[in-house]
Amino acid sequence: MPSSLISYLLKPPEMAAVTHADLAPTPKPTHLGSKAGAFLMVFCILLGLFCFILCLVAESARSELKWTSEDGRGRASQCVYTGSGKLPLLSASAAFLALAMAMVVQHTYLLLAVSESDALIELSWDLDSVFAKNLTRQAGFFFVATWMSFAVGEILLLIGLSVESGHLKNWATPRPSCLTIRQGLFTAAGVLGLVTVFLASGLYITALRAERHFEAREIRRREMWEASVMYASPPRSPERTSIRAL
Repeated sequence: MPSSLISYLLKPPEMAAVTHADLAPTPKPTHLGSKAGAFLMVFCILLGLFCFILCLVAESARSELKWTSEDGRGRASQCVYTGSGKLPLLSASAAFLALAMAMVVQHTYLLLAVSESDALIELSWDLDSVFAKNLTRQAGFFFVATWMSFAVGEILLLIGLSVESGHLKNWATPRPSCLTIRQGLFTAAGVLGLVTVFLASGLYITALRAERHFEAREIRRREMWEASVMYASPPRSPERTSIRAL
């Protein structure tokens, strides 16, 4: 048998290098720093952008009115709508659902992530920390501002839906009074929808900062503890070691 074949058979199998990334535990989907959390935040921002585009479509297609006259004197007595309102109604309805879905997804994920985060639970009890107080104020601001922006945007969309749904039939028939939406209502609702998803993303980033701060503090504590244990243990004398060997 050739010597090269013998050396190949006797050679131990090579082991793949094990890195720290292989030993690190895979983060759960509800973890603040997981890929699932980042995906959900990006998805909700896209939903807010979609809501904004739909509101622009509803604004451009909103129903307007024009006055007609019954006699030859030019006296305006009745009004008619310029459209049935189906397109702005459908666009506003889709924008309403998109904004509501983005809000539900973001806050449901944040609620699950915060409830399972040891960092935020410990940080909430650390009342003497300036960093914890600042993060608490920021989180409170983002939370309140998000819900206020969401509520106002949804109310504006509901007003637009109620007005546009009132003349789906017989919209070209003259009538003594016509109810229309002021210019800019749907646009304002779309802007508030964008603001809502960005404020919710700010709340997510604030919670993520707290998580990173806690992890860094735990690493420093572990290093200090290991260093204290190493320096606190008395060094072994070489003479005692040689005597024990004999």
